Amino acid sequence: MSEILVLVEQVEGEVKKVTLELLTLARSLGTPAAVWLGPGITADAKAKLAEYGAEKIYVGGSEELVQYVVAPKAEALAQLVADKAPAAVLVAATAEGKEIAGRLAVKTDSGVITDAVGLGEGFVADQSIFGGGVNVRAKVRRGTPIVAVRPNSTAPAPSAGAGAEEEISVTLSEAAKAARVVERVKQEKGARPELTEAAIVVSGGRGVGSAENFSVIEGLADALGAAVGASRAATDAGWYPHQFQVGQTGKTVSPQLYIAAGISGAIQHRAGMQTAKTIVAINKDPEAPIFELADYGVVGDLHQVVPQLTEEIKKRK
Repeated sequence: MSEILVLVEQVEGEVKKVTLELLTLARSLGTPAAVWLGPGITADAKAKLAEYGAEKIYVGGSEELVQYVVAPKAEALAQLVADKAPAAVLVAATAEGKEIAGRLAVKTDSGVITDAVGLGEGFVADQSIFGGGVNVRAKVRRGTPIVAVRPNSTAPAPSAGAGAEEEISVTLSEAAKAARVVERVKQEKGARPELTEAAIVVSGGRGVGSAENFSVIEGLADALGAAVGASRAATDAGWYPHQFQVGQTGKTVSPQLYIAAGISGAIQHRAGMQTAKTIVAINKDPEAPIFELADYGVVGDLHQVVPQLTEEIKKRK
């Protein structure tokens, strides 16, 4: 089967979950080959990549690849595409991943698809576009298909690969060194999973009523091991930080389970969460648009429903 390159997302040597999802997806279409760019690869990281199907692990361990903004990684991938002629390149649809995908497409004269939520035979991608109003299937017509896939679009499943390591040498142009990273600030990580990578997300909206009442949403999220999200109305009101906003002007999530509590379901919010596998809505307004999208709905006051749900989940643990 043809080789499919998967760009590894990692933090301080720890492979992120979205990479395991991409390897799982690549296995269904060809032979996965992980691409690690930058220093710091560990034996544990190699074992994890092999566990999820990487037959090869291309390692570009040069410090230069992470000393500059984005461009070096795109150049490294372009050189690898020219050398290995893969069937496709998969990256995570993160801010950096999508920029790398775009740059790589230009360098290899190829087509690019972003924010894919599925990928089938012939590298036909499923996408949700126009603010979530239209679902389409798209295919690259020229060059090597470069596809940026949303986190949580595929459930990661282990299937051992050879994990054969191959060192790659990358020659960077002066243009790739135009923007240097001068400082990195480590964000303090809480006990909850990262919003865009979480398998379960519990979000609160205008119906929560206040910043203090978001403790109800957080309680349910903690009982489920979920991330907390918020609608634009809630973040604009100052009830929850803007970095947790889900929607067209916030973050896009595709969890296995999305619980929307006190959220009406305006198109702006739906654009950021409607590709979730299962959607549960809790709202006291039976005519709320969110119920049109939900798989399961509860018509009721979230301040009564959510605490009961939280207690029931705790009993079953």
